[in-house]
Amino acid sequence: MATQDSGYYDYTIVAPEMPAMFDGMKLAAVATVLYVIVRCLNLKSPTAAPDITYQDTPLNRFLLKSCPILTKEYIPPLLWGKSGHLQTALYGKMGRVSCPHPIGLRKYLPMQDGATATFDLFEPMGDHRTGDDVTMVICPGIGNHSEKHYIRTFVGHSQKEGYRCAVLNHLGALPNIELTSPRMFTYGCTWEFASMVGYIKKMFPHTHLIVVGFSLGGNIVCKFLGENRTNQERVLCCVSVCQGYSALRAQETFLQWDQCRRFYNFLMADNMKKIILSHRGSLFGSATKMEDADLSRLYTATSLMQIDETIMRKFHGHNSLKEYYEKESCVHYIHNVDVPLLLVNSADDPLVHGSLLTIPRTLAEKKQNVIFALTLHGGHLGFFEGAVLVPQPLTWMDKVIVGYANAMCQWEKQKPPCQKKSDMVDV
Repeated sequence: MATQDSGYYDYTIVAPEMPAMFDGMKLAAVATVLYVIVRCLNLKSPTAAPDITYQDTPLNRFLLKSCPILTKEYIPPLLWGKSGHLQTALYGKMGRVSCPHPIGLRKYLPMQDGATATFDLFEPMGDHRTGDDVTMVICPGIGNHSEKHYIRTFVGHSQKEGYRCAVLNHLGALPNIELTSPRMFTYGCTWEFASMVGYIKKMFPHTHLIVVGFSLGGNIVCKFLGENRTNQERVLCCVSVCQGYSALRAQETFLQWDQCRRFYNFLMADNMKKIILSHRGSLFGSATKMEDADLSRLYTATSLMQIDETIMRKFHGHNSLKEYYEKESCVHYIHNVDVPLLLVNSADDPLVHGSLLTIPRTLAEKKQNVIFALTLHGGHLGFFEGAVLVPQPLTWMDKVIVGYANAMCQWEKQKPPCQKKSDMVDV
Protein backbone atom coordinates (compact mmCIF):
# COMPACT_ATOMS: atom_id res chain seq x y z
CA MET A 1 0.00 0.00 0.00
CA ALA A 2 1.27 3.45 -0.87
CA THR A 3 1.43 5.92 2.06
CA GLN A 4 1.75 9.66 2.08
CA ASP A 5 4.30 11.37 4.33
CA SER A 6 4.99 15.06 3.67
CA GLY A 7 4.03 14.61 0.03
CA TYR A 8 6.21 11.51 -0.42
CA TYR A 9 4.60 8.38 -1.87
CA ASP A 10 6.09 4.94 -1.30
CA TYR A 11 5.83 2.73 -4.45
CA THR A 12 7.92 -0.15 -3.13
CA ILE A 13 4.96 -2.57 -3.50
CA VAL A 14 4.24 -1.64 -7.14
CA ALA A 15 7.87 -1.41 -8.40
CA PRO A 16 8.65 -5.18 -8.50
CA GLU A 17 5.94 -5.62 -11.13
CA MET A 18 7.93 -3.57 -13.72
CA PRO A 19 11.02 -5.87 -13.93
CA ALA A 20 8.70 -8.84 -14.27
CA MET A 21 6.98 -7.21 -17.22
CA PHE A 22 10.32 -6.45 -18.89
CA ASP A 23 11.50 -10.03 -18.30
CA GLY A 24 8.39 -11.25 -20.09
CA MET A 25 9.12 -8.96 -23.04
CA LYS A 26 12.69 -10.25 -23.20
CA LEU A 27 11.51 -13.85 -23.21
CA ALA A 28 9.00 -13.08 -25.95
CA ALA A 29 11.71 -11.38 -28.01
CA VAL A 30 14.10 -14.30 -27.54
CA ALA A 31 11.36 -16.76 -28.46
CA THR A 32 10.55 -14.76 -31.59
CA VAL A 33 14.22 -14.64 -32.63
CA LEU A 34 14.61 -18.38 -32.04
CA TYR A 35 11.47 -19.09 -34.05
CA VAL A 36 12.76 -16.98 -36.95
CA ILE A 37 16.17 -18.70 -36.77
CA VAL A 38 14.60 -22.17 -36.77
CA ARG A 39 12.37 -21.26 -39.72
CA CYS A 40 15.04 -19.46 -41.74
CA LEU A 41 17.72 -22.07 -41.12
CA ASN A 42 15.19 -24.87 -41.69
CA LEU A 43 16.48 -26.61 -38.56
CA LYS A 44 13.44 -28.86 -38.24
CA SER A 45 13.99 -30.33 -41.68
CA PRO A 46 15.16 -33.96 -41.56
CA THR A 47 18.29 -35.33 -43.19
CA ALA A 48 17.91 -38.12 -45.69
CA ALA A 49 19.55 -40.04 -48.47
CA PRO A 50 19.08 -38.59 -51.97
CA ASP A 51 15.90 -39.50 -53.81
CA ILE A 52 17.18 -41.69 -56.66
CA THR A 53 15.24 -42.19 -59.90
CA TYR A 54 16.60 -44.91 -62.19
CA GLN A 55 15.74 -48.07 -64.06
CA ASP A 56 16.75 -51.43 -62.65
CA THR A 57 19.62 -52.50 -64.90
CA PRO A 58 22.86 -54.39 -64.15
CA LEU A 59 24.90 -51.23 -64.74
CA ASN A 60 22.76 -49.04 -62.48
CA ARG A 61 22.78 -51.66 -59.73
CA PHE A 62 26.57 -51.85 -60.01
CA LEU A 63 26.95 -48.05 -59.93
CA LEU A 64 24.76 -47.58 -56.87
CA LYS A 65 26.53 -50.42 -55.07
CA SER A 66 30.01 -49.20 -56.02
CA CYS A 67 29.20 -45.55 -55.24
CA PRO A 68 27.42 -45.96 -51.88
CA ILE A 69 27.50 -42.24 -51.05
CA LEU A 70 24.63 -41.84 -53.53
CA THR A 71 22.37 -44.00 -51.40
CA LYS A 72 23.56 -42.94 -47.95
CA GLU A 73 22.19 -40.09 -45.84
CA TYR A 74 23.58 -36.69 -46.77
CA ILE A 75 24.26 -34.74 -43.56
CA PRO A 76 24.90 -30.99 -43.98
CA PRO A 77 26.35 -28.86 -41.14
CA LEU A 78 23.75 -28.81 -38.34
CA LEU A 79 23.44 -25.05 -37.68
CA TRP A 80 23.24 -23.70 -41.24
CA GLY A 81 23.52 -26.54 -43.74
CA LYS A 82 19.78 -27.08 -44.10
CA SER A 83 19.32 -23.61 -45.54
CA GLY A 84 19.65 -23.60 -49.31
CA HIS A 85 20.28 -19.85 -49.22
CA LEU A 86 23.22 -20.15 -46.80
CA GLN A 87 24.68 -23.12 -48.69
CA THR A 88 24.48 -21.08 -51.89
CA ALA A 89 25.81 -17.88 -50.30
CA LEU A 90 28.74 -19.59 -48.61
CA TYR A 91 29.67 -21.38 -51.82
CA GLY A 92 29.51 -18.05 -53.67
CA LYS A 93 31.44 -15.97 -51.14
CA MET A 94 33.66 -18.39 -49.24
CA GLY A 95 34.11 -20.95 -51.99
CA ARG A 96 35.57 -23.92 -50.22
CA VAL A 97 37.42 -24.66 -46.99
CA SER A 98 41.21 -25.12 -47.23
CA CYS A 99 41.07 -24.71 -51.00
CA PRO A 100 44.05 -26.32 -52.76
CA HIS A 101 46.14 -24.63 -55.46
CA PRO A 102 46.58 -27.16 -58.26
CA ILE A 103 49.19 -26.17 -60.82
CA GLY A 104 48.28 -26.58 -64.47
CA LEU A 105 49.17 -25.40 -67.95
CA ARG A 106 46.96 -22.89 -69.76
CA LYS A 107 46.18 -23.82 -73.36
CA TYR A 108 45.00 -21.42 -76.07
CA LEU A 109 42.83 -22.67 -78.93
CA PRO A 110 42.02 -20.42 -81.92
CA MET A 111 38.42 -20.69 -83.11
CA GLN A 112 37.11 -20.33 -86.68
CA ASP A 113 35.36 -17.02 -85.92
CA GLY A 114 38.52 -15.42 -84.52
CA ALA A 115 37.75 -16.13 -80.85
CA THR A 116 40.38 -17.76 -78.64
CA ALA A 117 39.24 -20.51 -76.28
CA THR A 118 41.36 -21.24 -73.21
CA PHE A 119 41.45 -24.15 -70.80
CA ASP A 120 43.73 -25.29 -68.01
CA LEU A 121 45.25 -28.78 -68.02
CA PHE A 122 46.13 -30.52 -64.75
CA GLU A 123 48.03 -33.81 -64.74
CA PRO A 124 47.17 -36.60 -62.25
CA MET A 125 49.19 -36.92 -59.05
CA GLY A 126 49.39 -40.70 -59.36
CA ASP A 127 48.10 -43.71 -61.23
CA HIS A 128 44.38 -44.29 -61.55
CA ARG A 129 43.10 -47.26 -59.54
CA THR A 130 42.26 -49.13 -62.76
CA GLY A 131 45.65 -48.40 -64.33
CA ASP A 132 43.93 -46.64 -67.24
CA ASP A 133 44.42 -43.14 -68.58
CA VAL A 134 41.29 -41.14 -67.68
CA THR A 135 40.63 -37.43 -68.18
CA MET A 136 37.95 -35.30 -66.55
CA VAL A 137 36.75 -32.68 -69.04
CA ILE A 138 35.08 -30.01 -66.89
CA CYS A 139 32.75 -27.13 -67.74
CA PRO A 140 32.25 -24.61 -64.85
CA GLY A 141 29.16 -22.54 -64.02
CA ILE A 142 28.11 -19.17 -65.44
CA GLY A 143 31.01 -16.73 -65.77
CA ASN A 144 33.34 -19.17 -63.98
CA HIS A 145 36.77 -20.61 -64.77
CA SER A 146 39.53 -22.85 -63.47
CA GLU A 147 40.55 -20.41 -60.72
CA LYS A 148 37.26 -20.61 -58.82
CA HIS A 149 37.53 -22.28 -55.43
CA TYR A 150 34.94 -25.01 -56.06
CA ILE A 151 36.70 -25.94 -59.31
CA ARG A 152 40.13 -25.98 -57.65
CA THR A 153 38.82 -28.17 -54.84
CA PHE A 154 37.28 -30.64 -57.25
CA VAL A 155 40.38 -30.70 -59.46
CA GLY A 156 42.65 -31.29 -56.46
CA HIS A 157 40.52 -34.21 -55.30
CA SER A 158 40.37 -35.69 -58.81
CA GLN A 159 44.13 -35.41 -59.30
CA LYS A 160 44.74 -37.38 -56.12
CA GLU A 161 42.44 -40.09 -57.46
CA GLY A 162 44.54 -40.40 -60.61
CA TYR A 163 42.52 -38.28 -63.03
CA ARG A 164 43.89 -35.79 -65.52
CA CYS A 165 41.66 -32.68 -65.52
CA ALA A 166 40.92 -30.23 -68.31
CA VAL A 167 38.91 -27.19 -67.20
CA LEU A 168 37.30 -24.84 -69.69
CA ASN A 169 37.59 -21.11 -68.99
CA HIS A 170 34.38 -19.57 -70.28
CA LEU A 171 35.04 -17.10 -73.08
CA GLY A 172 35.44 -13.69 -71.45
CA ALA A 173 35.33 -14.98 -67.84
CA LEU A 174 39.03 -14.64 -67.04
CA PRO A 175 39.76 -10.97 -66.22
CA ASN A 176 43.32 -11.11 -67.58
CA ILE A 177 42.48 -12.71 -70.94
CA GLU A 178 41.26 -10.35 -73.64
CA LEU A 179 38.61 -11.37 -76.17
CA THR A 180 39.94 -11.72 -79.72
CA SER A 181 36.50 -11.49 -81.37
CA PRO A 182 33.20 -9.70 -80.56
CA ARG A 183 31.74 -12.76 -78.83
CA MET A 184 31.74 -14.25 -75.33
CA PHE A 185 30.23 -17.34 -73.70
CA THR A 186 26.50 -17.94 -73.81
CA TYR A 187 24.10 -20.24 -72.00
CA GLY A 188 24.48 -23.15 -74.40
CA CYS A 189 27.24 -22.51 -76.93
CA THR A 190 29.33 -25.70 -77.11
CA TRP A 191 32.05 -24.50 -79.50
CA GLU A 192 34.76 -23.87 -76.89
CA PHE A 193 34.01 -27.06 -74.96
CA ALA A 194 34.09 -29.08 -78.19
CA SER A 195 37.44 -27.53 -79.09
CA MET A 196 38.88 -28.50 -75.69
CA VAL A 197 37.58 -32.08 -75.95
CA GLY A 198 38.99 -32.37 -79.47
CA TYR A 199 42.39 -31.25 -78.23
CA ILE A 200 42.36 -33.79 -75.41
CA LYS A 201 41.38 -36.64 -77.74
CA LYS A 202 44.17 -35.70 -80.15
CA MET A 203 46.90 -35.22 -77.54
CA PHE A 204 45.95 -38.28 -75.46
CA PRO A 205 44.68 -40.85 -78.00
CA HIS A 206 44.30 -43.60 -75.38
CA THR A 207 42.51 -41.63 -72.69
CA HIS A 208 38.93 -42.23 -71.60
CA LEU A 209 36.78 -39.16 -70.90
CA ILE A 210 34.61 -38.32 -67.91
CA VAL A 211 32.45 -35.30 -68.79
CA VAL A 212 31.51 -33.01 -65.86
CA GLY A 213 29.36 -29.88 -65.88
CA PHE A 214 28.42 -27.53 -63.05
CA SER A 215 25.23 -25.40 -63.28
CA LEU A 216 25.35 -23.65 -66.69
CA GLY A 217 28.24 -25.99 -67.52
CA GLY A 218 25.87 -28.93 -67.01
CA ASN A 219 23.61 -27.54 -69.72
CA ILE A 220 26.57 -27.12 -72.08
CA VAL A 221 28.01 -30.63 -71.63
CA CYS A 222 24.64 -32.37 -71.99
CA LYS A 223 23.88 -30.31 -75.09
CA PHE A 224 27.35 -31.07 -76.49
CA LEU A 225 26.91 -34.83 -76.09
CA GLY A 226 23.40 -34.76 -77.53
CA GLU A 227 24.17 -32.57 -80.53
CA ASN A 228 26.11 -35.31 -82.32
CA ARG A 229 26.63 -38.91 -81.30
CA THR A 230 30.24 -38.74 -82.46
CA ASN A 231 30.79 -36.38 -79.50
CA GLN A 232 30.16 -39.38 -77.23
CA GLU A 233 33.11 -41.39 -78.58
CA ARG A 234 35.57 -42.38 -75.83
CA VAL A 235 33.24 -40.86 -73.21
CA LEU A 236 32.69 -43.23 -70.27
CA CYS A 237 30.00 -41.13 -68.59
CA CYS A 238 28.71 -37.65 -67.89
CA VAL A 239 27.86 -35.92 -64.60
CA SER A 240 25.75 -32.74 -64.43
CA VAL A 241 25.25 -30.88 -61.14
CA CYS A 242 22.64 -28.18 -60.39
CA GLN A 243 21.64 -27.28 -63.94
CA GLY A 244 18.18 -26.00 -64.92
CA TYR A 245 17.74 -27.95 -68.21
CA SER A 246 15.46 -25.40 -69.93
CA ALA A 247 16.25 -21.68 -70.06
CA LEU A 248 12.86 -20.94 -71.60
CA ARG A 249 10.97 -22.57 -68.73
CA ALA A 250 13.32 -21.06 -66.16
CA GLN A 251 13.06 -17.43 -67.27
CA GLU A 252 9.62 -16.87 -65.74
CA THR A 253 10.67 -18.36 -62.40
CA PHE A 254 13.63 -15.96 -62.28
CA LEU A 255 11.22 -13.03 -62.20
CA GLN A 256 9.42 -14.37 -59.12
CA TRP A 257 10.24 -13.42 -55.54
CA ASP A 258 9.61 -16.98 -54.34
CA GLN A 259 12.84 -18.26 -52.71
CA CYS A 260 14.31 -14.80 -53.48
CA ARG A 261 14.94 -15.82 -57.10
CA ARG A 262 14.36 -12.25 -58.29
CA PHE A 263 17.14 -11.10 -55.96
CA TYR A 264 19.52 -13.81 -57.20
CA ASN A 265 18.59 -12.81 -60.73
CA PHE A 266 19.65 -9.24 -59.97
CA LEU A 267 22.98 -10.37 -58.47
CA MET A 268 23.82 -12.62 -61.42
CA ALA A 269 22.82 -9.87 -63.85
CA ASP A 270 25.12 -7.45 -62.07
CA ASN A 271 27.99 -9.92 -62.35
CA MET A 272 27.27 -10.46 -66.06
CA LYS A 273 27.28 -6.70 -66.63
CA LYS A 274 30.72 -6.44 -65.05
CA ILE A 275 32.07 -9.22 -67.29
CA ILE A 276 30.59 -7.68 -70.44
CA LEU A 277 31.76 -4.16 -69.58
CA SER A 278 35.28 -5.42 -68.89
CA HIS A 279 35.37 -6.38 -72.59
CA ARG A 280 33.48 -3.38 -73.98
CA GLY A 281 36.32 -2.56 -76.37
CA SER A 282 36.06 -5.96 -78.08
CA LEU A 283 32.26 -6.20 -77.94
CA PHE A 284 31.30 -2.60 -78.79
CA GLY A 285 34.10 -1.61 -81.15
CA SER A 286 33.46 -0.01 -84.54
CA ALA A 287 33.61 -3.33 -86.38
CA THR A 288 31.16 -5.23 -84.13
CA LYS A 289 27.44 -5.91 -84.30
CA MET A 290 26.85 -4.18 -80.98
CA GLU A 291 25.65 -0.59 -80.91
CA ASP A 292 25.81 2.28 -78.43
CA ALA A 293 22.11 1.77 -77.76
CA ASP A 294 22.87 -1.78 -76.61
CA LEU A 295 25.46 -0.43 -74.22
CA SER A 296 22.98 2.07 -72.81
CA ARG A 297 20.36 -0.63 -72.25
CA LEU A 298 23.00 -2.84 -70.62
CA TYR A 299 23.73 -0.19 -67.98
CA THR A 300 20.07 -0.11 -66.91
CA ALA A 301 19.46 -3.90 -67.04
CA THR A 302 18.42 -5.47 -63.73
CA SER A 303 17.81 -9.06 -64.86
CA LEU A 304 19.55 -11.75 -66.89
CA MET A 305 16.66 -11.73 -69.36
CA GLN A 306 17.24 -8.04 -70.16
CA ILE A 307 20.94 -8.72 -70.73
CA ASP A 308 20.14 -11.79 -72.86
CA GLU A 309 17.72 -9.74 -74.96
CA THR A 310 20.10 -6.81 -75.36
CA ILE A 311 23.45 -8.58 -75.74
CA MET A 312 23.72 -12.36 -75.45
CA ARG A 313 21.30 -13.57 -78.14
CA LYS A 314 23.02 -11.38 -80.75
CA PHE A 315 26.32 -13.27 -80.52
CA HIS A 316 24.78 -16.09 -82.56
CA GLY A 317 22.20 -14.08 -84.50
CA HIS A 318 19.06 -15.26 -82.72
CA ASN A 319 16.01 -13.26 -83.75
CA SER A 320 14.24 -13.38 -80.39
CA LEU A 321 14.83 -14.23 -76.76
CA LYS A 322 12.54 -17.26 -77.08
CA GLU A 323 14.54 -18.59 -80.01
CA TYR A 324 17.78 -18.00 -78.12
CA TYR A 325 16.59 -19.93 -75.05
CA GLU A 326 15.12 -22.75 -77.15
CA LYS A 327 18.29 -23.25 -79.20
CA GLU A 328 20.65 -22.99 -76.20
CA SER A 329 18.87 -25.38 -73.80
CA CYS A 330 19.97 -28.99 -73.45
CA VAL A 331 16.36 -30.19 -72.93
CA HIS A 332 16.08 -30.59 -76.72
CA TYR A 333 19.29 -32.65 -76.98
CA ILE A 334 19.73 -34.59 -73.76
CA HIS A 335 17.51 -37.49 -74.90
CA ASN A 336 20.19 -38.24 -77.54
CA VAL A 337 22.81 -38.92 -74.86
CA ASP A 338 23.43 -42.68 -74.64
CA VAL A 339 26.47 -42.82 -72.35
CA PRO A 340 25.77 -43.25 -68.61
CA LEU A 341 24.45 -39.95 -67.30
CA LEU A 342 24.21 -38.83 -63.65
CA LEU A 343 22.03 -35.77 -63.06
CA VAL A 344 22.27 -34.21 -59.58
CA ASN A 345 20.05 -31.46 -58.16
CA SER A 346 19.07 -30.13 -54.75
CA ALA A 347 15.46 -29.60 -53.70
CA ASP A 348 16.39 -26.37 -51.85
CA ASP A 349 18.38 -24.87 -54.73
CA PRO A 350 17.10 -21.26 -54.82
CA LEU A 351 18.11 -20.85 -58.48
CA VAL A 352 16.41 -23.94 -59.93
CA HIS A 353 12.62 -24.00 -59.56
CA GLY A 354 11.12 -27.33 -58.56
CA SER A 355 9.02 -27.48 -61.73
CA LEU A 356 12.22 -27.84 -63.79
CA LEU A 357 13.11 -31.07 -61.99
CA THR A 358 10.39 -32.97 -63.82
CA ILE A 359 12.76 -32.93 -66.83
CA PRO A 360 15.55 -35.09 -65.33
CA ARG A 361 13.09 -37.26 -63.40
CA THR A 362 11.09 -38.07 -66.53
CA LEU A 363 14.30 -38.71 -68.45
CA ALA A 364 15.53 -41.18 -65.82
CA GLU A 365 12.18 -42.97 -65.90
CA LYS A 366 12.42 -43.40 -69.69
CA LYS A 367 16.13 -43.99 -70.38
CA GLN A 368 18.17 -46.81 -68.87
CA ASN A 369 21.44 -44.86 -68.96
CA VAL A 370 20.20 -42.03 -66.71
CA ILE A 371 20.28 -41.77 -62.91
CA PHE A 372 18.68 -38.72 -61.29
CA ALA A 373 19.71 -37.91 -57.71
CA LEU A 374 17.78 -35.25 -55.77
CA THR A 375 19.00 -34.20 -52.32
CA LEU A 376 16.88 -32.44 -49.71
CA HIS A 377 19.63 -29.94 -49.00
CA GLY A 378 22.70 -28.54 -50.69
CA GLY A 379 21.61 -25.24 -52.24
CA HIS A 380 23.22 -24.27 -55.53
CA LEU A 381 26.62 -25.98 -55.81
CA GLY A 382 27.00 -25.96 -52.02
CA PHE A 383 26.58 -29.52 -50.73
CA PHE A 384 28.78 -28.82 -47.72
CA GLU A 385 29.19 -31.59 -45.14
CA GLY A 386 30.09 -31.19 -41.48
CA ALA A 387 29.06 -31.85 -37.90
CA VAL A 388 27.79 -28.58 -36.42
CA LEU A 389 29.33 -25.38 -37.75
CA VAL A 390 32.60 -25.84 -39.68
CA PRO A 391 32.24 -27.69 -43.00
CA GLN A 392 34.65 -30.29 -44.30
CA PRO A 393 37.16 -29.35 -47.04
CA LEU A 394 35.61 -31.85 -49.48
CA THR A 395 31.92 -31.54 -50.22
CA TRP A 396 29.34 -34.26 -50.86
CA MET A 397 29.33 -33.10 -54.49
CA ASP A 398 33.09 -33.65 -54.90
CA LYS A 399 32.87 -37.13 -53.43
CA VAL A 400 29.84 -38.15 -55.49
CA ILE A 401 31.33 -37.17 -58.85
CA VAL A 402 34.64 -38.91 -58.23
CA GLY A 403 32.90 -41.93 -56.65
CA TYR A 404 30.59 -42.29 -59.65
CA ALA A 405 33.52 -41.86 -62.05
CA ASN A 406 35.51 -44.53 -60.19
CA ALA A 407 32.57 -46.92 -60.43
CA MET A 408 32.20 -46.30 -64.17
CA CYS A 409 35.93 -46.87 -64.75
CA GLN A 410 35.73 -50.13 -62.82
CA TRP A 411 32.70 -51.25 -64.85
CA GLU A 412 34.52 -50.45 -68.09
CA LYS A 413 37.65 -52.27 -66.88
CA GLN A 414 35.82 -55.52 -66.15
CA LYS A 415 33.93 -55.65 -69.46
CA PRO A 416 35.14 -58.20 -72.04
CA PRO A 417 37.22 -56.63 -74.86
CA CYS A 418 34.65 -57.67 -77.47
CA GLN A 419 31.92 -55.77 -75.61
CA LYS A 420 34.07 -52.64 -75.43
CA LYS A 421 34.51 -52.69 -79.22
CA SER A 422 30.77 -53.23 -79.64
CA ASP A 423 30.03 -50.22 -77.46
CA MET A 424 32.27 -48.01 -79.57
CA VAL A 425 30.47 -49.11 -82.73
CA ASP A 426 27.02 -48.50 -81.17
CA VAL A 427 27.96 -44.95 -80.18
